[in-house]
Amino acid sequence: MRIAVLDDYADVFRRVAAFPRLAGHDVAIFRDTEKDPVRLEERLRDADVVVLTQQRSALRRATIERLPRLRLVAQTGRSAAHIDVAACTERGIVVSMVGAGGPHATAELTWGLILASLRHIPEEVARLRGGGWQATLGTGLHGRTLGVYAFGRIGSRVAEVGRAFGMRVLCWGREGSLARAAAAGFEPAASREAFFEEADVLTLHLPLNAETRGIVTAADLARMKATSLLVNTSRAAIVAEGALEGALRAGRPGFAAVDVFEDEPVLGAQHPLLHLPNALCTPHLGYAERDTMELLYGAVVDGILAFAAGAPLNVLNPEALAVRRGGDAGEAR
Repeated sequence: MRIAVLDDYADVFRRVAAFPRLAGHDVAIFRDTEKDPVRLEERLRDADVVVLTQQRSALRRATIERLPRLRLVAQTGRSAAHIDVAACTERGIVVSMVGAGGPHATAELTWGLILASLRHIPEEVARLRGGGWQATLGTGLHGRTLGVYAFGRIGSRVAEVGRAFGMRVLCWGREGSLARAAAAGFEPAASREAFFEEADVLTLHLPLNAETRGIVTAADLARMKATSLLVNTSRAAIVAEGALEGALRAGRPGFAAVDVFEDEPVLGAQHPLLHLPNALCTPHLGYAERDTMELLYGAVVDGILAFAAGAPLNVLNPEALAVRRGGDAGEAR
């Protein structure tokens, strides 16, 4: 089979332990993101299998209909919102959700960003490398309030670390989220307003969907302290468009640390947050950790080989298996 791996920025796929199992298959790895639909079609025209890493590239109907050989979309992660699954099904293309990373890597990065921002680590490293010495005064965590928006797989781990640091941990979210937080011994906020007003560090851990898009508003941010830090390692669109930039310019919150952007990858420093002195930005590193990528891409290889053997795994659209399009949907080429 001809396999196209998209958006493998760090050239990881060929270096995971499972990769040699694809010997005999033609694997093309692309380390950049192609936004232009025509050039993306050219890139994928001869592919039997397309590997999508998280939601870095979208497969829309217009593109899918121009890929005559495509039989399998191997998607890492839990979301398929960027794939036109109906179009795939109509054409007998199997969509397989072939892996999901654990919560630990993103929770760890969240704390890396919190500490880096509050203790001014990037600035002080750069200053020392440039021949200078310390020039900032950091902010400690002990005794301060950590706000966790959504007590789920990641948020719960972030909350546990906050408690270990001696912070007051305040939680907000839907009813189920607050119930889980209370059961784990954490404090639900008295109100949404109190949550944003009282947090010294406020970290977002909501999934992006129709209900959560833009759920954090400019009014919410305006309630935050001038000394507080907002952290987003979830999805940029959880915050209303343009609201964070405006809030940081207005000084409430005083700081932000973000790992996610509305349109990725961000190249050429073409994002307003990158030019604000009170914003610390990283290039979506949340799950970009060795063990996580071994797990994700190892599951991809398992899924591809199972498909080639006629026994596809973790099929999101089983109806596609019944669609005959140029032979058996599981046929190896």
